[in-house]
Amino acid sequence: MTDQAVEREVGRARLRKEDARLITGQTNWTDNITVTGLLHLAILRSPMAHARIERIDVSPALERPGVVAAFSGRDLAGGLGSLPCAWPVTEDMVLPDHPPVAVDEVRHAGDPVAVVVARDRYAAADALEAIEVDYEPLSPVLDLEEALAEDAPLVHADKGTNRAYVWPLRTGEDFEAVGQRADVVLKRRYRQQRLIPNAMEPRAVVVTPLAASGEFTVYSSTQIPHILRIMLSVVTGVPEHKLRVIAPDVGGGFGSKLQVYGEEAVAVEVARRLGRPVKWTESRSEGYLATHHGRGMIQDIEIAATREGRLLGLKVDLIADMGAYLMLVTPGTPLLGAFMYPGIYKMDSYEFSCTGVFTTRTPTDAYRGAGRPEATYAIERAMDELAAEVGLDPVEVRRRNWIRHEEFPYSSIAGLTYDSGNYEAATDKALALFGYDDLRAEQRKRNERGDGVRLGIGVSTYTEMCGLAPSRVLRDLRYSAGGWEAASIRMLPTGKVEVVTGTSPHGQGHVTCWSQIAADVLGVPFEDVEVLHGDTQTAPQGMDTYGSRSLVVGGSAVHRAAEKVVDKARKVAAHLLEASEDDLEFKGGVFSVKGSPEARRTIQEIAFETFTSHDVPDGMEPTLNSEYLLDPENFSYPHGTHLCAVEVDTETGQTRIRSYVCVDDVGRVINPVIVEGQVHGGLAQGIAQALYEEAVYDTEGNLVSGTMADYLVPSAADLPEFVTDRTETPAVSNPLGAKGVGEAGTIASTPAVVNAIVDALRPLGVHDVRMPCTPERVWEAVRSAPPARSAQKEGSA
Repeated sequence: MTDQAVEREVGRARLRKEDARLITGQTNWTDNITVTGLLHLAILRSPMAHARIERIDVSPALERPGVVAAFSGRDLAGGLGSLPCAWPVTEDMVLPDHPPVAVDEVRHAGDPVAVVVARDRYAAADALEAIEVDYEPLSPVLDLEEALAEDAPLVHADKGTNRAYVWPLRTGEDFEAVGQRADVVLKRRYRQQRLIPNAMEPRAVVVTPLAASGEFTVYSSTQIPHILRIMLSVVTGVPEHKLRVIAPDVGGGFGSKLQVYGEEAVAVEVARRLGRPVKWTESRSEGYLATHHGRGMIQDIEIAATREGRLLGLKVDLIADMGAYLMLVTPGTPLLGAFMYPGIYKMDSYEFSCTGVFTTRTPTDAYRGAGRPEATYAIERAMDELAAEVGLDPVEVRRRNWIRHEEFPYSSIAGLTYDSGNYEAATDKALALFGYDDLRAEQRKRNERGDGVRLGIGVSTYTEMCGLAPSRVLRDLRYSAGGWEAASIRMLPTGKVEVVTGTSPHGQGHVTCWSQIAADVLGVPFEDVEVLHGDTQTAPQGMDTYGSRSLVVGGSAVHRAAEKVVDKARKVAAHLLEASEDDLEFKGGVFSVKGSPEARRTIQEIAFETFTSHDVPDGMEPTLNSEYLLDPENFSYPHGTHLCAVEVDTETGQTRIRSYVCVDDVGRVINPVIVEGQVHGGLAQGIAQALYEEAVYDTEGNLVSGTMADYLVPSAADLPEFVTDRTETPAVSNPLGAKGVGEAGTIASTPAVVNAIVDALRPLGVHDVRMPCTPERVWEAVRSAPPARSAQKEGSA
């Protein structure tokens, strides 16, 4: 019999299994896929933000070399339905039709108006210029508040309003009553600029038809192959069982590939009409117009507190930019933050309202964090304002209001149950690593000298709800799908293991972490585990990847499925060893009889014996394979403290991040290397919102930041060295004790940076700088600031 010593994997800093294939080019992105007879799609997009299509003639494109077909929106309308919105957040939500290709009217710059199919992508792109389109300009709708006026031009005239919905949440005491007994009532307005996702891999789709059976294989650079399959069936009318969706290696998503795009539906329809495989890959500039945007809202925040800095109530009024259409989860994205505006704080009253507004801009939808970064930004900026108003250090005002570790589990004012946490430990560790007291002392000296380059210190303490589920909660929020996840374990006769997961990675390291989880439960070597994903034929069940759900839901399903394998193997082992199941021990992949360690079988041996089925318990099926569908009982709640020190040149407005420290608590860590990478990536995107990125439109609704030359995506050279660390309070709502880490860095970092900038400039009378805090905006804030009050009153001490 085989002896085996298997080192514990969970918590081990393993290098990623995926990387060797990726960095050596032995991978298969969607755009790499080539099949016999492949045709290429190109899409003509509207140059206008709002216009009626008076005439369109695609026939001149057919005369161009290499062109096989050309279609207008009206040509395709018979085979394509409206693109889906899966989140009707209220019963009376306004839901306009969303044709994959515009038929009568375009509603944002970049709206598709025609499709060309050619033998190569260059011929297809060249032929677009031959298409003739006559537009009748209509008034653009750009300002969120003006869009709600009674006489405003309408994005969808047939709906009679630009208001998509109003969604309220009120808990605790009446806010007005709380405000009357408060010593301090502060009102602030913050703006979340639009952000444009920039995944390393552009979106792409390849569709191969099998005419004889009416089947289609869809390759897409998507985060959601299972959801995409269902929705493509709805939009195209192809029966779901005739669609196979494959997400090959996907080069990043950040929410931008959590979508059912018109190009995917068009590719299916064109492949169906022509009986030929087709491919579409977006260009970078096309992606800026056609891939959904993130954020985009006005936040009116009101807080009531005592003069000692105790928070009594919070009122939040949002106006959220939906863009031209409601895409897959557009209306629900800002509402994910509704439950997070109170953050880690205790209070007596909470009121929230969100108004969704149509504009003639690219639709918005989920972008890394999806509603929760916006919420954290607002409450953390407001807490700094409260600290300044009552003359407290920003850390101290947080200490006076946060939920203490001994109070968990804690029911928040917003109705969530935070299962575990220790905000004190994370904050104390971060302060020590940061050298907080020394930096405050340096800041006081520099302020006393009146230095032209000011030092600012920013604080951000956060928690977030992630691991999107449970299904019944999503039901109550009117979301159209569940939050469960599926996994199966296949024990092969040779003792190797295949893990099949319904989550679909795009850079998160699922293959590595799932291998570690399965290896630990089964007691097999890490190298003997293979993870299969991203193909609705190989992994037929799943709810895919978004909202930091993969580990806490998908990884937990893997864990449970592996436990079922062990339970089945135990029955066979007991039979072979002629012992009771209760008398067996299982450790390190070996079953042994208590008190008789020489009587033993490895799980690999059990797998082979089960495969032969020569000597298994009566009635037992000849396999150890098992599956598990897990629907969590709660969200998970990572938390942490982020601290940022900046130096701001008051003469030029230039901001330099001098140091950045974060201590996150993401529950039990499966792989520290992957956690570190996720935190670094999240920090980069959060800092980018604070300092660099913004989608800018002109008065006609044209996107003027539509290339990488105009839209500043930071590189490593633009970012500081990060000091990262962790505390660990395991979640109690899943078997792994994990909490999720994919969005934490993005959620926490933006307010830390902006708080630091405002902290640097507060002695000069500056109370806010609109994001992104470019040198021009910082310089203008300094020049236009009213005279400051005392340094102590402004919280700079």
